[in-house]
Amino acid sequence: MTFYLFLWVAGSLVGFFSGLLGIGGGILMFPLLLYVPPLFGLDPVGVKNITGLTMIQGFFASLAAVFFYHKHSLVNRTLVMTLGLSLFMSSLAGSFISKVVPDKPLLFIFGTLAFIAAVMMLIPRSYSKDELTQDKVVFNRPLTIFIGVIIGFLVGLVGQGGAFIIIPLLLYVLKVPLRVALGSTLAIGLFSSSAGLVGKIATGQVPFHMAAVLLLGAIPAARLGSAAGKKTRVEYLRWLLALIIISSAVKIWLDIFK
Repeated sequence: MTFYLFLWVAGSLVGFFSGLLGIGGGILMFPLLLYVPPLFGLDPVGVKNITGLTMIQGFFASLAAVFFYHKHSLVNRTLVMTLGLSLFMSSLAGSFISKVVPDKPLLFIFGTLAFIAAVMMLIPRSYSKDELTQDKVVFNRPLTIFIGVIIGFLVGLVGQGGAFIIIPLLLYVLKVPLRVALGSTLAIGLFSSSAGLVGKIATGQVPFHMAAVLLLGAIPAARLGSAAGKKTRVEYLRWLLALIIISSAVKIWLDIFK
């Protein structure tokens, strides 16, 4: 398998799950790019380049999928603007500071966020309101802004759009219905990932030749994933998302302790 074929496959796989689960894909793309290339005898990708690639993949995969969710009234604009704007500014700051942060602390921050998200996804919850559309959503705005500022800075550091931690916070802290949480998170992710992407490009952390191949797979796959997600039962989506977050958190923490 050539390196660029691997990138296309990785982009397609992560793009599909981006659309299916309302995530930018960083929680999958980061470990995929970090651990898999050496298994096929390919050159390893540096952590800082991985953070840049996850940002650009997350932005365009989210952009491709969010139109589908918006069409089905699953994107709450007020929630998107409130959380998205606070995420944008703090994520931009985090992405610039990340240039001078060593790789190990970046992995530690990523692992901590993934662990918190994994624990939250295991909390029992009712599915009775998860099919509600965006016009039925009510949320606490001051709390939403606070969440955006803190989480935005941290995901900017590690090169993530932040969907893997934003979705659990929407579900369990802000009490947003699952399908609206997925659709709105994709739109929110455009703010945080675009801010982070600016910082990553400005500091030379995006290898554009790799990014182009990733996007060739990710963009069409994200639209297919969105269509599949609309037809999938919400409890299955929740448990699949939980499995992905938990698996990634475990792997990252195992490497941190090596």
